[in-house]
Amino acid sequence: MSSQLDPEPNVFVFDARGVARRFRHSAIFGALGALRNGETMRFINDHDPIPLLGQLNQRYGDYLSITYRQRDPGPIVIDFGIDGLPDE
Repeated sequence: MSSQLDPEPNVFVFDARGVARRFRHSAIFGALGALRNGETMRFINDHDPIPLLGQLNQRYGDYLSITYRQRDPGPIVIDFGIDGLPDE
């Protein structure tokens, strides 16, 4: 596994390549919804999910940070961080 994919504290890997395409967005929203403040989901995919990023920005706004860890070549790796959400 490359250093870009190695888990770090409070970073949880979500490899979407093993999820059927028709379920991916639902699975991603569910995984992000399970994150707590200060946690990150390291998202691995077989393509750059531009439409999904817009949907995530609409849903989470400033609470979500999006950081590309690897864009080309090979798998796309993005860190989605959650911070500042009100406590439930």
